[in-house]
Amino acid sequence: MQINISKSGIPIFAIVLLAIVFVFGLFFVGYDQGHIFSIVLGEQAFEDLYIHELTHDMRHAAGFPCH
Repeated sequence: MQINISKSGIPIFAIVLLAIVFVFGLFFVGYDQGHIFSIVLGEQAFEDLYIHELTHDMRHAAGFPCH
């Protein structure tokens, strides 16, 4: 008689990957005030706020104050 034990579940690396995507998305939508583009554009990114303007309505819908 043979007993087969199958382990069905979500792999740990998938949970870690989704957590990283979630944290980056939360920062991207809720907190970025030019930080991401400042790597390329320098100080001008803090004045232009491209990502802020792109996600402005989503910020309000999610409850993030932005002005």
